[in-house]
Amino acid sequence: MLEYRCYKPGDEREIVKLWNEALPLDPITLERFMNLVLLDGNFDPEGLRLAFAQGQLVGCCYAVRRLLPMVGTDLEPENGWIPFFFVRAEFRRQGIGRSLMEQALAFLKDQGRRNVFFASYAPNYILPGLDAQAYAAGWEFLQKLGFARLYTAAAMDLSLVGYALPGEVRALIKQREAEGYTFKTAASSDLVELIRFANEKFNPDWGRAIREGILQGLPLSRIFVARHRNRLVGFCLHGGYEGIPERFGPFGVDEEQRGKGLGKILLHLCLSSMRAEGLHGAWFLWTGETSPAGHLYRSVGFEVSRRFYVCKKELVEEGKS
Repeated sequence: MLEYRCYKPGDEREIVKLWNEALPLDPITLERFMNLVLLDGNFDPEGLRLAFAQGQLVGCCYAVRRLLPMVGTDLEPENGWIPFFFVRAEFRRQGIGRSLMEQALAFLKDQGRRNVFFASYAPNYILPGLDAQAYAAGWEFLQKLGFARLYTAAAMDLSLVGYALPGEVRALIKQREAEGYTFKTAASSDLVELIRFANEKFNPDWGRAIREGILQGLPLSRIFVARHRNRLVGFCLHGGYEGIPERFGPFGVDEEQRGKGLGKILLHLCLSSMRAEGLHGAWFLWTGETSPAGHLYRSVGFEVSRRFYVCKKELVEEGKS
């Protein structure tokens, strides 16, 4: 006998337990689940759908839409997200996953959503998309439900063992400094401009990550800023997401200033600082593999560790096709 319902307080321990059984390559702790899901300002219990067999949790699917804007007043009223779903191994291919997903999609449709994305939800995504190599059955499942791949996000890793700031980068720094550029760790006087720069030039999630990271104890010594004649033109940092020091990013250079090696300088300064802290590696979850940033990372020695499909499904209104 199957029972379906939404989340109730106290379910979280069983959800985390099943998560770690069903998704062994991407385990999660109860604390992370609380921080990324239950304490998210957009969390709605109705969107966290659960399946039970004889009182035992056997499946889960999470749907979320914006209740709080990322920036300004934009609630992205047409968009919703499915950040994760999973079913206990012995209960798969029995229609449980489909029923949970249909309930999650119906929840989003009832909220007026037309576009549903897997899994590019900000601010609290666990993974940027679906790893089709690790979860081939999950990718097949999403396609059957009408999700289509929009693009691929590449996760990259770099070993810092033996890393040293290259001499060519030291020379490039001196060259740019002679042209009026400065490269320093952030000070309190940089913060307002830095967050605005990240929001306006790149992504509101980046400004949020910087602000919340600092509020949660991110040292300013882990943030690097580049200026040209006192105007902020680029930044990079590590330890901004979930307080994980090895996690690199966000990182960006003003489009008008690209082609001068500023990103290369900032990246190497940050990696050098990470090595000085005693860290053995640097990693991040999301970049375009063939983008300028992707090429820069590869030139430094980063290698693709995983690829994720960012997917989308359009919810069609009844009577329309």
